[in-house]
Amino acid sequence: MSVQIRYAAFSDVGLVRATNQDGGYASQNLLVLADGMGGAAAGDVASSVTVAHLARIDEDVHQADDLLPLLRRAIDDAHYDLLQRAKEDSKLEGLGTTCVAILRSDNKLAMVHIGDSRAYLLRDGHLTQVTHDHTLVQYLVDKGEITPEEAEVHPKRNVIMRALGDFPGEVDLDESVREAVPGDRWLLCSDGLCGCVSAETIEQALIEHKDLDACGEALIALALAAGGADNVTVVLADVVEEADLADGLAPQKPIVVGSAATDYSRPTRGGTSAAAKAALLTAPARGNAPEHEIVYDEPKSRRTAKLGVLFGILALAAVGVFAGYRWSQTQYYVAADAGKVAIFQGIPQRVGPLGLSHAVERTDIRISDLTPVAQERLEIPITRGSLAEARKVVASLSDSLAGTENSEASASAPPSVSPSAGATQDATPSANATQNPDAPEDTTQDANPSASTPPSGPRPGTGPANEPEARQ
Repeated sequence: MSVQIRYAAFSDVGLVRATNQDGGYASQNLLVLADGMGGAAAGDVASSVTVAHLARIDEDVHQADDLLPLLRRAIDDAHYDLLQRAKEDSKLEGLGTTCVAILRSDNKLAMVHIGDSRAYLLRDGHLTQVTHDHTLVQYLVDKGEITPEEAEVHPKRNVIMRALGDFPGEVDLDESVREAVPGDRWLLCSDGLCGCVSAETIEQALIEHKDLDACGEALIALALAAGGADNVTVVLADVVEEADLADGLAPQKPIVVGSAATDYSRPTRGGTSAAAKAALLTAPARGNAPEHEIVYDEPKSRRTAKLGVLFGILALAAVGVFAGYRWSQTQYYVAADAGKVAIFQGIPQRVGPLGLSHAVERTDIRISDLTPVAQERLEIPITRGSLAEARKVVASLSDSLAGTENSEASASAPPSVSPSAGATQDATPSANATQNPDAPEDTTQDANPSASTPPSGPRPGTGPANEPEARQ
């Protein structure tokens, strides 16, 4: 049974924000949504760069086994590109983005996800949230410390624990492969929709509006009616049997919306609505505020602070401090210590004079004895979720010893490890649980990307090279 995808995508700047930092892309084989952060000067760059890197893999038809590696590589390239841009331009420091992307090969759908943008699946009249938010409140819900209802009104509900962009550590993606089932309707959305419109209302709109364009416009209208405090973007796709497609139906061109589109500065659809008038009374005037101060961060404070490694700081300041610090001490990372490789417990951050990590195991592996590639890898702490995983990193580095005559490492003997006082091997809280739809999930695995050479892709604010149709 051969299937096809019919798709639509829409984006709106909202009623409060001056710039659209969301980016979206939709085509026959690729769906992408990215929600940028880092202030008005950086959020749109982060999302548009990410969309552009992913759009490049839409230029060919791929085998099912290649879907996840292709997505992972494109995400790695985007992440590296953002790091380089932040390094070269101080105005872009702290930029980052969420991302959820689906790549299709016939009836197989591969998905990668990071951050709090969501993927929903409507099947047989029932809506399921497929992705699992990488947020502080979701972590607290998973630990049983707050309820889902409390999470919806929590003052730090927008703090994100994982993202792409300018922050230490490696990209940690949720990955899965699923079946493309005829009759399914997929929705990718930014938190500008799911953060202010209930899942029940979204489900009703997806069911009532059979036409994808009408459905997309209805979802945008719901977000604007709820106040439109954030950018809102939706990407929709229907899975249909090829035999059911109407004869003579024109093929669709790829659609680019939001920050990656040529009309990214288009004003909101809700400019004359009652909600828009109310927003003007309660929000700072867009034209009167300097661009670098346009944050309006009560609903979106994460735009400069939701980067994963800052979670400890925000948790200490936000959650009475104890829960955040306790989580940080379940994490581990491998880094240099006095010229040698060591394992630290905690996260590589400080709160003023207070460090959030300490060395628990020191090895006899000298940094100078490692290969240049391994030395470069250690320039940024290698974070892991448990002591056992950190030890695997050390073992991998041991295999990377340069093998010079002056090296003290021996191929027949593993590096010695000296545990420090207080070393523990705590269980790691999982933020990777996925709410599966009815269709079985074939593959779920952690991503472990490596840095790659930044591509010479399109500049932010432009679509892919295949001249897609720009929409908002």
